[in-house]
Amino acid sequence: LMSKRVESGEAQHQPTANTRETMMMRFRLLTAGLALAFLAGIHAMTDKATGITFPKTRHDLNIVGVGVRKKGPIKIYSVACYCGAALKEKLSVISRGSAKPEALKTLQSGAKEGPANFLLEMSFKVGAEKMANAIADSVAPRHGGSSSDIDDLKGLILGGVSTNCKGGAAVKGTQLEFLCSPEAGVDVAVNGQAQGNVASPDLAKAFCDVYLDQKCVSPPLVESCLENNCAP
Repeated sequence: LMSKRVESGEAQHQPTANTRETMMMRFRLLTAGLALAFLAGIHAMTDKATGITFPKTRHDLNIVGVGVRKKGPIKIYSVACYCGAALKEKLSVISRGSAKPEALKTLQSGAKEGPANFLLEMSFKVGAEKMANAIADSVAPRHGGSSSDIDDLKGLILGGVSTNCKGGAAVKGTQLEFLCSPEAGVDVAVNGQAQGNVASPDLAKAFCDVYLDQKCVSPPLVESCLENNCAP
C-alpha cells in the first residue's frame, strides 16, 4: 500500500507537458528581459569637452567610452571606442579604483582581441596630409610589422579626406573611422565612405594601442571607458 502511495505521489509531482511549456516560456521571457536590460544600459555618449555625441552602436559593437584629442589647448577631435559585449562584461566585475591596473590591462587586451572600432569626429580643421601624418606617426612606433602598412594607412586617410571632405581638409564635423580586427586588419572610412583595408593584424593591434595604452593620445577616452563599464 505504501509503495502504491509513493508511486501515486511521484506521479502527481511529475511535470506535465503544460507545466514544462510554462517553465520554458518563463525562461525565454527571463532571457529576453535580461537582454533588453543589457541593451537599455547602452546609450549614446557625449564628449563633454566638445559637445560631440556618438551613437550607442556601430558595426554591431557597443560604445565603451568617449574622449577628446588635444594638442595644447586646441581640441582637435573627439573619439569614441566601440567593442563587443564580452569586453564590457569582463570590465563590469573589475574595480576602476582598487584594481585600476587590471582594468586598464583588460581594456587594452580586450580591444586588441577585437574587433574594436574607433570613430573620430573633427572639432578643429586640419589639412588632409597633416591629419594622415598625425595618425600614422602615432601608430608607427607601436607597430612592429612592415613600414608599408603605415604607408598604406596614411594613403587611405589622405585619399579619403582629400576626396570626401570640403576643401580637401578634415573640417569640423568630418568623421574618420577605423575598424580594427585581429583577422582582417584595419578598415578605413571617411564620412561613411569606405576607403579600403590594410590587411595587417599587427597594425590593428597597434592602432588600438594608440588610444588605449599608457601613452595614449586621449587619456579622457580611457577614463571614460573605465568609468562607464567598470565597478566603482
